Amino acid sequence: MVRTGFPQRTARDWIIRWPNRASALALCAGLQILLGSASDAAAQDRQTTPNLEDLIPDSAVENPEDWATETLPAVPLDQDVIEPEPDTPISEVPGAIVPWPTDIAIEGFEPLEPEEEVVFADLETDAPDIAFADAEIERLGDNLVLAFPQKEPPFTERGDFVDRFAALSTIEELESDDESIAQLGARARSDEDLLANLLRVYGYYDGEIIRSVGVEESPTETSAATDPTVRFDIIPGPRYRYGAIDLGNLDSAPDYASLRETFAIQSGDFLQSDVLVQQQFALDEALGETGYAFAEIAAPRLLIDHARSEGDLTLTVQPNGKYVFGEVTSDDPQFLSGEHLGSIARFEPGDIYQRSLELDLRRAIAATSLVSSIEITPREVSAPNGDEPGIVALDVGLTPAKLRTISGAIGYGAEEGVRVQAAWEHRNLFPPEGMLRVRAILGTREQLGGVTFRKNNFTGRDKVLTLDTYARAVDTEAYDANTVAVRGTFEKLSTLLFQKPFSWGLGAEILATDERNRVFEGIPLPRQTYFIGSVFARGTVDTSDSLLDPTTGYRLTGFVSPEFSQTAGRSFQYVRLQGDASYYRRASDRIVLAGRLRAATIQGAELFGIAPSRRLYAGGGSSVRGYGYETVGPRDELGQPLGGRSLVEASIEARIQTGLFDDSLSVVPFFDAGAVSISPTPDFRFVKYGAGVGIRYLTSFGPIRVDVGTPLNPEPTDSPVAVYVSLGQAF
Repeated sequence: MVRTGFPQRTARDWIIRWPNRASALALCAGLQILLGSASDAAAQDRQTTPNLEDLIPDSAVENPEDWATETLPAVPLDQDVIEPEPDTPISEVPGAIVPWPTDIAIEGFEPLEPEEEVVFADLETDAPDIAFADAEIERLGDNLVLAFPQKEPPFTERGDFVDRFAALSTIEELESDDESIAQLGARARSDEDLLANLLRVYGYYDGEIIRSVGVEESPTETSAATDPTVRFDIIPGPRYRYGAIDLGNLDSAPDYASLRETFAIQSGDFLQSDVLVQQQFALDEALGETGYAFAEIAAPRLLIDHARSEGDLTLTVQPNGKYVFGEVTSDDPQFLSGEHLGSIARFEPGDIYQRSLELDLRRAIAATSLVSSIEITPREVSAPNGDEPGIVALDVGLTPAKLRTISGAIGYGAEEGVRVQAAWEHRNLFPPEGMLRVRAILGTREQLGGVTFRKNNFTGRDKVLTLDTYARAVDTEAYDANTVAVRGTFEKLSTLLFQKPFSWGLGAEILATDERNRVFEGIPLPRQTYFIGSVFARGTVDTSDSLLDPTTGYRLTGFVSPEFSQTAGRSFQYVRLQGDASYYRRASDRIVLAGRLRAATIQGAELFGIAPSRRLYAGGGSSVRGYGYETVGPRDELGQPLGGRSLVEASIEARIQTGLFDDSLSVVPFFDAGAVSISPTPDFRFVKYGAGVGIRYLTSFGPIRVDVGTPLNPEPTDSPVAVYVSLGQAF
C-alpha cells in the first residue's frame, strides 16, 4: 500500500509557480480532474465514459478567475491509494494522487572546459596518436576548413581528395556573406556525407569525419571574427588493399596474358573505386578491339573485410570466343547495298573484329545523310574452333531519311549586291549515293543556272566523283564574264568525321567565256571570247587538330593546272601554279597564333592571252582584309583591277579567348599584306596592307567569323572599312 498526499493549497498557489497564466489554468483544470469533486463525481454515471465537456466544471467555464482562486478540499495525509486489479477495465480505474515536487531544485552546473587536444589511438596496431592541435589545415573558403590530424599512415591521395571535394562541396558552391550558423550547419551535414563517400572512393573504409560549426577565433583577411565557419577534421585511418581477385572466365581467352596485363589491378594494390571503373573500361575496350565480339563483363562486386583491411574483388568476365569480320549485309539492298556499305567500311573480311571499326561504319553511314536511323547487329556465322577464330557478319538495318531537299537564301553584300539563290536536290536518285542537284542564282552582280551530279563514297570511303555543268554571268570590279562550262573532279576529301593527313583531287574543265576587257593604254578593248581547256591536280598535307578551328599543326597545299586557251585567232599554253602554307601554335591556354603564306604564278603566256576571269587577284575576306573582293593589284587608267600573273599574300592573327559565353567568344586582331604583279614573278610594285579586329563565336559546327578590316594604304576608290562574315576561321 502506497501513501501519498500534500497540504491544502489553492489553485492560485499553483499558478504562481507556472511559467504563464494560460499554462497554469490548464494545469489547474487537469488537477481538478485528477482530484475529483465529490459533488460532480456523485452525479456522474460510472458506467458511462465521460467526454471532455463533462470533465470541465461549470464554475470554471462561467468565471475562470474565481474558480482559480477557490480553495481545494484538503486531502487527508493518511488516505490510502487504491491499487487497481490487473483485470480492471480502464473506465473503472480510480483517480491517482501524485505528490507535487515542491522541494526539488536542479542546481546549476559549470560548462566543461574544452580539452586542449583530443587523442585517438589504435591499441591493436599501436598507431601514433592523432593530435588535433597539430592538424594540417586546408582552407577552401572563408567559411570552410579541412583539417588533417593523422600523420601515420600518411594520406597519400590528399591533394586529389581535396580538389574533388572542393569541386563538389555544397558549402563551397553556395558560399555567401550572410550565411547563418543554421544554414551552414545544414550544408555541413551534406558535406560530411560527401567526405565519407570520398574516403571510401580512395579505399579508406574506417575513416572518421569530425564536424564542427562555429565562429573562428583567428579570422582570415577576408573573413570577420563573427563569420560562421565549418571545420572538418578528417581521420582516414588505414588504406585498404585488394585481396583476392576473381575475373571469371577471362583465363579461357586465347589472349589471356595481354588481357590480364590490360586489367592492371593486382592483389595488394590500394583500393580506389574510380581506378576500378577505369580498369574495367580498359578491359572491356581491349576485348572489343582484339576480336571478342560477344564478350560480357558483369558489374564488379567488392567484399570488404575489416579484419584484414582488404577487399575481395569479383569481376565476372565471359570472353565468349574470338572472331574475325565477315561480310556486311543490308536489309534494303536496293537503297544501300551490303556491297556498298562494305566498301565504305575500314576493314576487310578476315580482319580481326574491332568494335571501334563497327562504330566507325555506323558513323560513316550516318554521314551519308540518307538514313534517319541505323542498327548494326553482329551475327555469328561460324563459331571459334580451337585456335581458329570464328566469323561474325554485320547485319545493317536502315531507315531511309527524306531524300529530297528544296533550299533557298536571300541576301545582300556590299561587294555583290542583292543575291537570291535556290536549289533542289535528290540525294539518292542514282543509288547508291548518287545525288542530282539543280541550282540557280539571281543577283545584282551574278546570275547562274547549273546542274550537278555527285557520287559520294565512289569506289571507296570519302572518294567523291562530281560532274558539273553551268552557265554563269558575273560582273565584278575586275571583269565582266559570260561563261558556259563543264567540269569534272574525282577527289578524296578530308571530312569533319575523319580529318585526313593527306587529301587530293584530280579534275578537268572545258569552258567558253565571253569577257569584256577594261582599258589598255587608254583604249577601251572590246569583249573577247576565250575557249579554255584544263586539267588540274591538288594535294594537301594537314597535321592541324581541326578543319574549322585549328589550334596546332600546319597545312601545306599545292595546286597545278596546265591550261590551253584560244582567243582572237591565237593559241596560248600556260601553267597555273599555287602553293599555300598555314601554321598554328597555341601560345597559352587562351591565345592561338596563326599565320598564312600564299604564292601563285601563271607561266607561259602573256596577260592578254589569259582570260580576265583566270588571272590572279587579291583582296577580300580570305585574302587581304580591308579591301574589296579582287581589288588589290595593278589597275587600268580608270582605276579598275587588271589582275596579274603572280601573287604573294601573308597574314598573321592572334585568336584570344575572352572567357565570355563559356569561352565561346574570342577576339582576333589581324594584319594582312598582299601584292599582285603583271609579270610571272612578283615585283612588289602594288603591295597593300590591311589590319583590323574580328570576333569568333564558337558553335557546335565551327566558329562564326565576323572581321572588320581597314586598308592601311588605300586607293581613292577603296572604302575605309570592310566587314566580312563567314563560317570557320579565315585560314
